Amino acid sequence: MSKNVISNSVIRRLPRYYRFLGDLESNGYVRISSRELAEKMGLTASQIRQDFNCFGEFGQQGYGYNVTGLKGEIGKILGLDKKTPMILLGAGNLGRALAAHIDFRNRGFDLIGIFDANHNIVGSKIGELTVMDVSEIESFCTVNKPIAAILCIPREEAEKEAEKLISYGIRAFWNFTHFDLRVGHKDVSVENVHLGDSLTTLSYAVNTAVYNDSSEDE
Repeated sequence: MSKNVISNSVIRRLPRYYRFLGDLESNGYVRISSRELAEKMGLTASQIRQDFNCFGEFGQQGYGYNVTGLKGEIGKILGLDKKTPMILLGAGNLGRALAAHIDFRNRGFDLIGIFDANHNIVGSKIGELTVMDVSEIESFCTVNKPIAAILCIPREEAEKEAEKLISYGIRAFWNFTHFDLRVGHKDVSVENVHLGDSLTTLSYAVNTAVYNDSSEDE
């Protein structure tokens, strides 16, 4: 089955498979059945087999899956064997934390440039990279040809800056601007990240549990 007809829900499960298989590999597992993997991940064995069948036959009847081999195949599907050049725009607290602590190279990317408009930040170091002025982005992209960009800038600037970056050759955005970026280019991918959404979902879970507990006590 070609990638363009594989559902988004299947694609979004792949990183979780990769992470679980990495944990299993670290703990000495050599092989695992779909049933065992399903139990560990809270899925069903049929769901796992269906997901993997979208990309080919990875298991063997009566043997299950080779953990290292399956992890490698999923890594290739996710493009983790490649190192897509990436830049970061906005080196404030969040941008600095992402640049310093995300393991980009093991996630399919190579962070090659960091930019900011604040002259108090420009020239500072984050890891091995020096923060550059935003005025240098166009020339940097012309020479280094990054494909992806992280946006950690004010939401009111997101759309305008994204269009500029697209004109410089950027084709993928990891967007932390609190603005749902939608670009009118079919060949440009966007992953909008709202950390607050995850926290408010947890708030719902906590308050629902507390409410249910208090109701049972009455």
